[in-house]
Amino acid sequence: MPTLPMTPTHYRILPLDPNAHLFEVRCTVDAPAPSGQRFRLPAWIPGSYLIREFSRQIVDVRAEAAGRPIAIGKEAKDLWRTAAADAPVTVVVRVHAFDVSVRTAYLDATRGYFNGACVFLCPEGREAAPCVVDILPPQGPQFAHWRVATTLATDGAPPLGFGRYRAADYDELIDHPVELGDFTLASFAAGGVPHQIALTGRHEADLERVTRDLGRICRWHNDLFGGGPGSRAPFDRYLFLVTVLGSGYGGLEHRSSTSLLCSRNELPRRGQREVNDDYLTFLGLASHEYFHAWNVKRIKPAAFAPYDLARESYTRQLWAFEGITSYYDDLALLKSGVIDAPRYLELLARTITNVLRTPGRQVQSVGDSSFDAWIKFYRQDENSPNAVVSYYAKGSLVALALDLTLREGGRGSLDDLMLALWERHGRSGVGVPEDGIRSLAEEVAGVDLQDFFGRYVDGTEDPPLAALLDAVGVDLQLRPASGPNDRGGKPASDALPACWLGAKIDADMRLRHVFSAGPAERAGLAPHDTLVALDGLKASGAALDALLASRIAGERVRVHAFRRDELIEVDVELDAAPADTCLLALRADASARALALREAWLGSSPDGGLS
Repeated sequence: MPTLPMTPTHYRILPLDPNAHLFEVRCTVDAPAPSGQRFRLPAWIPGSYLIREFSRQIVDVRAEAAGRPIAIGKEAKDLWRTAAADAPVTVVVRVHAFDVSVRTAYLDATRGYFNGACVFLCPEGREAAPCVVDILPPQGPQFAHWRVATTLATDGAPPLGFGRYRAADYDELIDHPVELGDFTLASFAAGGVPHQIALTGRHEADLERVTRDLGRICRWHNDLFGGGPGSRAPFDRYLFLVTVLGSGYGGLEHRSSTSLLCSRNELPRRGQREVNDDYLTFLGLASHEYFHAWNVKRIKPAAFAPYDLARESYTRQLWAFEGITSYYDDLALLKSGVIDAPRYLELLARTITNVLRTPGRQVQSVGDSSFDAWIKFYRQDENSPNAVVSYYAKGSLVALALDLTLREGGRGSLDDLMLALWERHGRSGVGVPEDGIRSLAEEVAGVDLQDFFGRYVDGTEDPPLAALLDAVGVDLQLRPASGPNDRGGKPASDALPACWLGAKIDADMRLRHVFSAGPAERAGLAPHDTLVALDGLKASGAALDALLASRIAGERVRVHAFRRDELIEVDVELDAAPADTCLLALRADASARALALREAWLGSSPDGGLS
């Protein structure tokens, strides 16, 4: 006997009280479980690997059946069960929403925003049921101009309007964030489908320029996965939801949209022609999240197929899903013609610098970092630089090394691997097994890559970037940092210090991090100590810089510092300043083979070119 399709789960969300930051959310099940219907709220959101306990923002819960109140009780931190009922059951929750982030929900008199994972209860046993959701406007004439921006499919709601929307199942329902309010909207085309960008917050952005640059970047991403120009995106439309702040940064990917936080100065103003560092930060973030529409939303680890949002889902592959994405986010700016090759090498050198300044890379592999993201990467403390490596940053360097290794051996490229992953796992929806990246890379390359993955993914060795880059006509140089703001990528602008204290120090002279086996740690200084005197003179950033420039390795400095409210006194024996700041340059004397490999790697689309 054929199984009858489930009736839809019906949701209604209302911005109940913007001044109190409260959403009211109703969930109705027509045929509840006979023993009482259970409802669960996710504990984390896909793309952000930390248990976030969304249920803590629920202010109150009540239930009703046939219009009459019924009992509902809490069985776990994120699980409720209603009393048995032979009529449709509705659970009503009020959710406090005042988190300006891309992961949760926000509501005030100026705007509203929510991710479904933190507001929509899931009726157990009905995860596969279709969903309809009525998105209602807040009450009052001051909200008459509010609109709705989302990629949820409309089920009667007008474009950009309040009303009814639908999703095929619960997983789809919570994968379309929603912006409510008075936003700026612009559009462009890429991958054969419409794209929009909705900006919330005060700004003076040159949207014509933003959409032109984003359009070029998105078209390149589509061409990469489609195998060539004219390929069609794996979604019917795409939406960039951008919250503009005085200061902020962040992004979270979804199947046909992304939520971004950016600083106001990261958006170009009219008349601003250069692609400055601020604008590159925004474009790189948008590029990163857009690439995720393929790499993690559709090509995903087997551990995420399907997601279990009640508990941690462990995988050692985040280095690939985030690291490879981090490699391509800036590379796409070059390949689409938005920046030239020297500017790209500057960005790449900054990433190398960032990783070299992390002692934790010699302690934790990117595979281990991926597995422990839930307890380490998203919960960093004063010792994290000594114990943790970023699967984003070092993962991107492993991706670079894999790309150059394949290219140098004449065995294809990382582009070929990504296209194979898309064809094998993205289109089919079959999750990538834990050894799937290596095995498919070996299949594409036709060689054994066990040594590469053993040393650089499962081991803590640094990839041999200097040799790999030399083979493609790029010179890698290392020098000490010229100061606390030297991110690498450029020649030193100041005299280089001779010595190093072995700590990261804030402007108020408080030690934020003390690096393993460095001078500060050997002397007994600790994180959160505040320097007050150096050799009997008042400590300041300028005084420390001058001291480090004038001393030689092996000399001692008498340091006075406060630890909590107690004065301590130590002798610090200085070390030579480490050569951990990277500069990359195109080699004019590169061989013909190196030039050919470099052109294949860095060559851009017809819109751009090598410089």
